[in-house]
Amino acid sequence: MHKDLANAIRFLSIDAVQAANSGHPGMPMGMADIAVALWKYNLKHNPQNPTWFNRDRFVLSNGHGSMLLYSLLHLTGYNLSIEDIKNFRQLGSKTPGHPELDIDIGIETTTGPLGQGLGNAVGMALAEKMLAARFNKSDDLSPIDHFTYAFLGDGCLMEGISHEVCSFAGTHGLGKLICFYDQNGISIDGEISNWFTDNTVQRFQSYGWQVIEVDGHNVEEMLGSISAAKKELSKPTLICCKTTIGFGSPNKGGTSGVHGSPLGEDEIAITRKQLDWTSDPFEIPENITAEWNMCQEGALINSEWDDLMMQYLQAFPKEHALLQRLISNELPEDYTQSFEAFLVDLNNAENKDVATRKASEICLNFFCEKLPELIGGSADLKGSNNTFSKVSTDLLPNNPEGNHIFWGVREFGMTAMMNGMLLHGGIKPYGGTFLVFMDYARNAVRLAALMEIPNIFVYTHDSIGLGEDGPTHQPIEHLVTLRATPNLNNWRPADVMETAIAWNESIVSKATPHTLILSRQNLPFVQRTEEQINSINKGGYLLSKHNDASLTLIASGSELQLILLAAEELETQGIKANVVSMPCLDKFYTQSDSYRSEIIPPAIPKLIVEALHPASWHGLTNLNDTVIGIDTFGESAPASDLMKKFGFTLENVLLEAKKLITQ
Repeated sequence: MHKDLANAIRFLSIDAVQAANSGHPGMPMGMADIAVALWKYNLKHNPQNPTWFNRDRFVLSNGHGSMLLYSLLHLTGYNLSIEDIKNFRQLGSKTPGHPELDIDIGIETTTGPLGQGLGNAVGMALAEKMLAARFNKSDDLSPIDHFTYAFLGDGCLMEGISHEVCSFAGTHGLGKLICFYDQNGISIDGEISNWFTDNTVQRFQSYGWQVIEVDGHNVEEMLGSISAAKKELSKPTLICCKTTIGFGSPNKGGTSGVHGSPLGEDEIAITRKQLDWTSDPFEIPENITAEWNMCQEGALINSEWDDLMMQYLQAFPKEHALLQRLISNELPEDYTQSFEAFLVDLNNAENKDVATRKASEICLNFFCEKLPELIGGSADLKGSNNTFSKVSTDLLPNNPEGNHIFWGVREFGMTAMMNGMLLHGGIKPYGGTFLVFMDYARNAVRLAALMEIPNIFVYTHDSIGLGEDGPTHQPIEHLVTLRATPNLNNWRPADVMETAIAWNESIVSKATPHTLILSRQNLPFVQRTEEQINSINKGGYLLSKHNDASLTLIASGSELQLILLAAEELETQGIKANVVSMPCLDKFYTQSDSYRSEIIPPAIPKLIVEALHPASWHGLTNLNDTVIGIDTFGESAPASDLMKKFGFTLENVLLEAKKLITQ
């Protein structure tokens, strides 16, 4: 029966790729036996309730083999029909070329960029360990108790992110993380022995992992390895599965020819004969379909957990209430009222002239105390990013209840693991680094936006204002690339009030990730009316307005102080200027035409000041407008000298303003 179960996966994958005339049949054919061992006999899930919180998580890190996952979801009983399988890689289908997050049909995360799924899996396993430490009370009352499984290939292990996240997983002893390495020795370009000769076993042992080597086509051997992995709870496990890519294909199996291309009708015919598969394309015998269906088993284990939760409610009502709130991703009932009171306190506080990175720490003191699900840290820059709050405790291998994570110098890994934590549920993560090092994390930030998951990315030292560290550490083009990313809100606040609003927008978001772009240097507090405070969340708003204004001055972040001073000076010279603070250009672009025209009247010229690349502002400007920005790299010098050199001075702003109204 094992052979038949595996062949059902193989031929659904073969037929779908052939019908689409596009895709990757080799991996599903090679990993089918591994999938039988895991999905048929070990994976704890409920196809009729894909969001069941205590399910095992499964991540297909080698996402090009998506038909393996789609075949498994269809066969085990998820809402993925044979018509969906036939529609593989077609417009609007549930079965795109690479898996895309769709928990309603059992897809836990978006994968394709190799290695990131592995990072997601580590994040999921970390979330499980943290929540278990917080909520589990005994062997009989442990509501959080599941494994995270990941399939990965040679390409995942070549990517540098695999080192970042697997090193982290070993350090934290994530014993409920089990990864299956498809060791077929083939990538798109051919035999990897010509460019990838790492000793994988020793590599992972050095991380602190358990490593097991098996024949990936021997289901019984696989079952034994999974059993051993589940018993080792002090360290993660890598199961190295020796396989043949395109298993069963007489002429293409074991070659790169089966990696990313359909087999072709002739090869499919002889593969059917080779594997003794007599069913027509997309047809699965009823006995195999029945054997694969996991709906009954899934409903039973889900029901047992529901009973456990009723016992937990009786014994620990407060913990149960908190856990249910975290699972449902809802904020406390008094959250809005508490936040409004926090804003009042900020407005009335003394010593409000602080760097926005410090303002962010002040905000974290409130948010972390109010929200136990808010957990995060920094990529080895805790003291610079100010990611440690007054209620933070260290998350350490022996203290999984801590709420501040030392991510280490792992910007990419940190971001992918954060995505995994958020996808797991029950945790709202945040992670910090310098804005310039966002480049390392860029692809994982992009996937957060693509998946519509509301992660929070804290980026400090936001301009040449960081000074002496020089052009290697001074971001120029970085905010442009972030603003160009769909479904990503980027906040560059000017003071503590705008920082608080930016944090709140990040916290309440349901489907959009946010970045917080924060200054190293101190910034003056801006006095605002209640109406102005209430308008900050629109992304851009008026700080001063004249019906007969000659121009509009616009800035974000640290440069807001410049245009406020410039407006005052211009008024003494008989020139009236509107002043607009633009903490989130992305959010401003989503406002109504009428609101945007009210804030920035199109009939008068605009002067925009931002100590970053000016390309982001083209959506607001015309040929008669001016942007004072930077389109070169910076230099190493004190911040004040750099601001003067690059034109971010009151004198230059006044000069450019006068040019605009006299041209």
